[in-house]
Order: sequence, then structure tokens, then C-alpha cells
Amino acid sequence: MNRLFKILYSPKYISEPFNQDVEMQTRRERITELLESTAFPMTAEEICERLDIKSRSIVYEDIDHVSKSVKRREKELLIRPASCGKCQFAFKPRKTSKAPSKCPKCRSQWILAPAFLIRQRK
Repeated sequence: MNRLFKILYSPKYISEPFNQDVEMQTRRERITELLESTAFPMTAEEICERLDIKSRSIVYEDIDHVSKSVKRREKELLIRPASCGKCQFAFKPRKTSKAPSKCPKCRSQWILAPAFLIRQRK
């Protein structure tokens, strides 16, 4: 075991120095940083892919919390509301950030997920 440890952690196998700040951030801090730095709104699925998070429901819960915490830093969470892919019905902003399951107008389940972005409050 000691030999394996030495091999895996030898300088030739480590590609970049250990960045303690990135490793010590919480999931919500990483989501906040991502939404602040992106130029375009991101859906929960895109956030999952970028940050290697397993479930969209976790991201939706975290976004609800992030929206409250960014207000204290003079920023705001901007939300592009969910819309129907069939009839382009735009849903009203909801209390939770989760996407609806069906369109009330045409009953289609082809729903384009809401997208999120964090910007400085004006």
C-alpha cells in the first residue's frame, strides 16, 4: 500500500498544484460562482453537467437557497421562466425554481426548463 501511495502521488502523476480554495468550496458556493461568471443563463441540467452533480433536484434546492443568499451581497438571481416547447406558453415565475411537468394550455410535456443567472442588482 505504501508503494502504491508513493507511485500515485509522485510529482509526475500530479498534473497541477492542489488548489485548496476550489476543493474547500461547498456545492452552493460553486453554483453561485458558476452563475456569476457565465454570460448566458444556465439550466439545472447544464449546471449538473458542469459541476458533476448527480441530480437536478439537488440543484433546484440549492438554487432556491442561493437566491436568498445573493440578496445580502447586493446581487440578484435572474430567472428565464420555463416555457412550453410546443405552443411557446411562458410560465409565470414560481416560488420554487423547479420546472413544471405539463403545459396548462396544450397539455404537452415538452417543457423547456428555467434558466438562471446571477448579476449585480441595479
